[in-house]
Amino acid sequence: MAVKIRLKRMGAIRSPHYRIVVMDSRKKRDGRAIEEIGLYHPKNDPSFIQVDSERAQYWLSVGAQPTEAVVAIFKRSGDWQKFSGEDTPAGIDPQAEKPNKTEIFNKALANSAGSPTVEAFTSKKADAKESAPAEDEETATEATTETPAAEAEAGDAEQA
Repeated sequence: MAVKIRLKRMGAIRSPHYRIVVMDSRKKRDGRAIEEIGLYHPKNDPSFIQVDSERAQYWLSVGAQPTEAVVAIFKRSGDWQKFSGEDTPAGIDPQAEKPNKTEIFNKALANSAGSPTVEAFTSKKADAKESAPAEDEETATEATTETPAAEAEAGDAEQA
């Protein structure tokens, strides 16, 4: 059986994620793998590469043939240099840490002297509902007071 180490595509359209897998060369690209030995996310900046080095060395030693893309990934991770004895430098750029949202919120709260800059949305809605009936009564009284004046003006216009 001809065994290859190749990439298995995962992810959505225009958002590829790959798994580095060991599989029979006659299987289709996204078919059943013998073993998954790593991950590759090319859209991240820098691209995310994670390889189980021990399993990669094992499969290379028993004769599994890596594809060109996998050889490039192994060169970045240093596994190809271990296997072939090359002296080329290897290196994967470290991923930037994601900011902790809780810490950012606490810093912003400390900068604003502990007072929220915006009131809670629910209290505004509650205040609006309480003031709405009072406003309806005021508008009703204004409407009744304006009606006789409007009629008087209309009567003056008719007489002239």
